[in-house]
Amino acid sequence: MSAEATNPGAPLRKRGRPRIDLRRLGRVALLGPVSRDRLPDAIGHVAEAHRAHYPDADLAILRKAYVLAESSHRGQMRKSGEPYITHPLAVTLILAELGAETTTLTASLLHDTVEDTEVTLDQVRDEFGDEVCYLVDGVTKLEKVDYGAAAEPETFRKMLVATGNDVRVMSIKLADRLHNMRTLGVMRPEKQARIAKVTRDVLIPLAERLGVQALKTELEDLVFAILHPDEYERTQALISSWSGAQDPLTDIADSVRATLRDAGISAEVLIRPRHFVSVHRVRIKRGEMRGTDFGRLLVLVGEDADCYAVLGELHTCFTPVISEFKDFIAAPKFNLYQSLHTAVVGPEGAVAEVLIRTHRMHKVAEAGVVALGNPYTQDGTTAAHQAEPADGERADPTRPGWLSRLLDWQESATDSDQFWATLRDDLAQDREITVFRTDGGTLGLPAGASCVDAAYAQYGDEAHGCIGARVNGRLATLSTVLNDGDTVQLLLAQDASSGPSPEWLEHARTPAARIAISAWLDAHPDGAQGPHKSRPDAPRPQVQPADEPSGSRGRPAGRAPTVAVDTPGAPVRLAGCCTPVPPDGIVGFTVRGGSVTVHREECPAVARMRAIGRAAVGARWNTPDDRSDTPDYRVTLVAESFGRPRLLADLTEAIATAEAAIVSATVEPPSEQRVRHTYTLQLPDAAGLPGLMRAMRDVPGVYDVSRAQQPAATG
Repeated sequence: MSAEATNPGAPLRKRGRPRIDLRRLGRVALLGPVSRDRLPDAIGHVAEAHRAHYPDADLAILRKAYVLAESSHRGQMRKSGEPYITHPLAVTLILAELGAETTTLTASLLHDTVEDTEVTLDQVRDEFGDEVCYLVDGVTKLEKVDYGAAAEPETFRKMLVATGNDVRVMSIKLADRLHNMRTLGVMRPEKQARIAKVTRDVLIPLAERLGVQALKTELEDLVFAILHPDEYERTQALISSWSGAQDPLTDIADSVRATLRDAGISAEVLIRPRHFVSVHRVRIKRGEMRGTDFGRLLVLVGEDADCYAVLGELHTCFTPVISEFKDFIAAPKFNLYQSLHTAVVGPEGAVAEVLIRTHRMHKVAEAGVVALGNPYTQDGTTAAHQAEPADGERADPTRPGWLSRLLDWQESATDSDQFWATLRDDLAQDREITVFRTDGGTLGLPAGASCVDAAYAQYGDEAHGCIGARVNGRLATLSTVLNDGDTVQLLLAQDASSGPSPEWLEHARTPAARIAISAWLDAHPDGAQGPHKSRPDAPRPQVQPADEPSGSRGRPAGRAPTVAVDTPGAPVRLAGCCTPVPPDGIVGFTVRGGSVTVHREECPAVARMRAIGRAAVGARWNTPDDRSDTPDYRVTLVAESFGRPRLLADLTEAIATAEAAIVSATVEPPSEQRVRHTYTLQLPDAAGLPGLMRAMRDVPGVYDVSRAQQPAATG
């Protein structure tokens, strides 16, 4: 592979420090000891980059770490022929340029000493303290001689657990993988492909979730070059073909600068080239590339309010593409990212994408958790907690919600293969949603997650007894897919012996839910005893009314209440979808055949018919002339309840006590330990309906009783 192919990001490198010649550093590293009063020349570039972010940093600890690393690795060579010390130096330089603090850089210099030399963890702890020792241990691989084929997945499990206590562990690992990918060309093609696939499936998603975009984008390009060489070369040729042409973004950038200058807004306007994979994705999405597709404008300002001032000027002085606007400042991404995204039409119809952010936001967008510096204070709380409070996933950037979920489910994945496959699946989720709990908390879930996933995210193994949910206040099945911003309330059964059905696996998207459900099903091969045993396609048992319906004894049969409508002579019938009774507000609609169907005013069918232009017919209840001729008021009620013995008997008794007659009843087969009863009832007096519904709700196990809202035909 050519040198350029091993560095696909080179043509699009951002302005800034040029890449260091590691061969020269290698030679410098071997020149021998240095005096005690100056820093070794080999880490001079690291010190320079570090002081750019931390002008007052004490570099003595870095000198000490370098001396130990260089002496312990002396004589070891990389496959490229360079002294091994060039690797920890390069990894440390990557982190220093991103703004990592001194402790991280110290551990980075030492990150391979315990794994590849005679240095021990105890020695690292004695000379550099517990923090550095923890970071070095976190990135130290497990031995293949001890773990065999499970060494790689178990090493990643170990790193994840360590990252849960200190995110700097994964920062070092990501920088380590980046330098290894940069120098992968000396490996055999099959090994290059294997390492690139793990990088694609595990390391790049972790870099994205930790917000370290600078590492993520270069890793993407390096993987792209190895796994898709033909597409990479095509993209490279496409970029080269446009590189000599007049860049339309230059003219738009000049116009934006002039606009902001005239508005008195101090801003830096840069042209930010797209990296290879980004160009490839745009080409796939749009087909033919435009000159403005090879980069975006980046506007950097001082304060948050300035971001919106810039947006206002751009949308006033240019034609905005409204569909491209996104506000990630008011609603930050789960990985700390904040920016305003928009697009404007420039001269001659060229469309330019624009990113607007503060300098602080830009640092975080590039470096993610690395930009936090040392996120841990002396008392063990995070630095983020001392700043302005944040919501949801961003409440603790050192232990984001997605990481907590990974740590939770990995404990249940005892098999290395299961852990490895599940980790890749979990990291493949490229978008997260936030749902709100009714107790005021939030849950971070992958896009496409269902109520099943929410149940296990909130309750762990207690979710085995979940029987349903309310989503945004409405009853929902556990298979309901949740959307960003939904409010969810999970309903748990009182019976501790209940458990999930195999169908739950079809609705579970998160590893935590799938692992927990599978474990329960494996431990209960006979399945749950009770409601979960029923088949979803089983026929509904019908409760047929007796010759003399329950509750009708001692009461003479009456007649149904009548309705007068504003269409004289038209046949009138009460709608079965909402079963109106006095004193419900009612409205009629003429249907095929000329008859008028009367609905409750709040019936959904009313809104549908009005929406299609169907004219309403005035309707009102008739008052019976003969008070002895008692009308029969018919209504359909739906009772939602938890399954239990004698439930049907208790409900029918409550109905009979209210002097209502059961005309017909349908009991659906239990689903997820939830039972739905639908009763069509005949009441002696419509005024008794609220009391009847209260009596039914008072039956143990019944959690909701409502008027039927069944679908109704509109024509």
